[in-house]
Amino acid sequence: MENHQEGPERQESKSSKLPFRSRRVPSRRVLIASVAGCAVLGGVLVLLPWDRPAPPAPPSPGAEAMAAVVGGVPAALPGLAELIGSREKRLRTHPRDARSWAVLGGAYVEQGRRLADPAYYPRAEKALRTSLRVRPKRNTRALAGLAALANARRDFPAARQWGEAALKLQPRRWTTYPLLIDAYTGLGEHQAAERALDRLTELRSGPAVLARAAAVYRDRGRREDAAASLADAAAGARAPAERAAYLERAGQLAWERGDLEDALRHFQEAVRLDPDQRAAQAGQGRALAALGRTTEALNAYRAALAKQPCPQYALELGELYEALGMPGAARVQYDLLREGVRGATAAGADEELVLGRFEADHGDPKAAVRRLRAEWRRQPGTAVADALGWALHRAGAHEEALTFAVRATEEKHSGGVRSAPYMYHRGMIERELERYGPARRHLAEALRINPHFSPLRVPTARAAVAALGEPPDTEVPVMGPETEGE
Repeated sequence: MENHQEGPERQESKSSKLPFRSRRVPSRRVLIASVAGCAVLGGVLVLLPWDRPAPPAPPSPGAEAMAAVVGGVPAALPGLAELIGSREKRLRTHPRDARSWAVLGGAYVEQGRRLADPAYYPRAEKALRTSLRVRPKRNTRALAGLAALANARRDFPAARQWGEAALKLQPRRWTTYPLLIDAYTGLGEHQAAERALDRLTELRSGPAVLARAAAVYRDRGRREDAAASLADAAAGARAPAERAAYLERAGQLAWERGDLEDALRHFQEAVRLDPDQRAAQAGQGRALAALGRTTEALNAYRAALAKQPCPQYALELGELYEALGMPGAARVQYDLLREGVRGATAAGADEELVLGRFEADHGDPKAAVRRLRAEWRRQPGTAVADALGWALHRAGAHEEALTFAVRATEEKHSGGVRSAPYMYHRGMIERELERYGPARRHLAEALRINPHFSPLRVPTARAAVAALGEPPDTEVPVMGPETEGE
C-alpha cells in the first residue's frame, strides 16, 4: 500500500509554483547581507591581535654540529667550536656524563681533521678514554669515537680494532660501518670494505651513506657510479658544510679523470657554501694550475695552507713552484711539510706516507724506503704500495719496485682504483727495466686517465712516451687456400 503522506520534498515542490522573480529576491538579499557581514567580520579580525604560531627558530650552529658529529657527517667549524664550548662547560659541572665526554671527543676529532691540526687529537683521546672510564661497559659511542680518531691519525689497525669492538656491541648502529670502511680500505682489505658497505646500505639510506658508497666505488674503479652517488648525496645534504664536503669529493673525482672545468666548478661551489672548506680551495689550486691560471692557483693554495697547513697541500704547492722554475719558494713549502709532519708525529698522527713521497722525489730516497717499508708492514694499503714502489725505484731497486707498482695497479691487489700517478710510476719503472712495451702502455694510460695529474710529472711522461715511439706492427698471418674454411 502506498504511503500518501506528504514529506518535506513534496511540500517544497508545491512552493516551487511561485513566480521566478518573487522566489529569488529574498535569497539575493540574504546573500548580500551575508557578504556584507563577512566583510565586516573580516575587517574586525584583521584589527584584532592574531596569535599565529611563530616559525620554528633555526637550530644553533652548535646543535647542527651536535647532529653532524653524532650522525657521522661533516660539520661546520663555527658549529664545532660552539659544540666544544658547550660540552666543556657541561663537563665542568657534570664530570661523570659519559655521553658528553664521547661527544666532546668526537668534536675534537672533527675539529682537528678540518683544521689539519693534530694538536686536537690528544684532547680527543683523553675525552674518549674518560668516557670509557666513566662508563666502561656498552659504551659504543666512545668506542666509535676512538675508531674515528684512529682513522684521522692514519692508524688503520687501531681503527679496525675499535670499530669492530663497537660493532660487536651494536651490530645495527649504522654510523660504525663508515669507520670500518675507512679502516679496511687503509689496510688494503677491499672485500671487507665492500661487505661493510653492503651491510651499511641495508641499515640506512641518505646522503651520508651515498657519499660513503661513492668512496668505495671510486676505490673499485667505478667512477661513474661514484660520481652519481656524490651528486645525489650533495643534492640531499641538509647543512651547507655537509653539501660542501660532498661537492669537494665530486670535484676530486672530476680532477682524477682530467675534467678540469667540472672539477673547478665543484670546488668553487664547495667554497661558496662553506668558506672553511680548505680541501676544496687546494683543489681549486690544482685545477687552476692545470688550466694555466697560475696566479689564481698560487693564491688558492696559499689560502688553503694559511688555515689548514696540511703537509699534502705543501707538497703540491712546492712541486708547482718547482714546475714554474722557483726552487727557493719550493724549499719554503718543503720546510713547512717537514714541520707539519713533526707536529703530527708529536700528536700521535701518522704522516709517513706523505713524508715518504716527499723524500723519494725531493730528499733521500733510501730514507723514504725505510719509512715506507715500516708503513707497509703496519698497514699495507694501495697508496703505501705505490709510494714504496716508487721510493725503491728512486733508490735504484727497480725489480723490487716493480713488484709493489704492480700491486698498486692490478685489480687483484689494488681493488681497481684508476690512478694516473700510480700508472705513471709503474710505466717509468718498466722503462728503467727496458720493458718498453708495458712501459709505453702504462705511461699512455696515465695520460689518458688524467693528462694533467702533476705539473712536474706530466712533461716527463709525455717525453718518455715520445721517446718510446709507436708500438711495432705485428705481423698478421695470411690465410692461404688450404686454411680457409678450417
